[in-house]
Amino acid sequence: MNLKEINEIFRKALIKIFFESELIKLGYRKSNFIHPIIKDDGLTFNNFLHVYFDIVTGSDYQDGDEWFMIEYLFPYSIKLPDKIKGPDYFTTITSEDGKHFWRHRELIRYKYGKSKRINEALEFIDKKYRELYNSLEESSVINNLS
Repeated sequence: MNLKEINEIFRKALIKIFFESELIKLGYRKSNFIHPIIKDDGLTFNNFLHVYFDIVTGSDYQDGDEWFMIEYLFPYSIKLPDKIKGPDYFTTITSEDGKHFWRHRELIRYKYGKSKRINEALEFIDKKYRELYNSLEESSVINNLS
């Protein structure tokens, strides 16, 4: 087995055993939306914004067992207000069928050398979800979909 494969197995196990189960305890549930790139299931709190764990990006790095990427996906091919576009909120992703969706990616670092900060990482994931959802709600995007 090479480093990339080992890190992907480790990341997937940590995500399934800790992050997903803890998010479910917070009220998240399995998403029914299939991500256009990430093959694993996602989670959602409210059926508008979905969370996916990217175990592949950076898995070939030496410290790939200390972090992963998370993607928040708003799977609607609609126009968003300019104030919530950009790296702090949403950028686009295109699906194979030509639709565009909105996503936000974050690096989740749950270990710094020997210091584990797994609970802080979990809190950050949930806090960021709520921040992104609130930005959609405040801009009336959610109201227009309902």
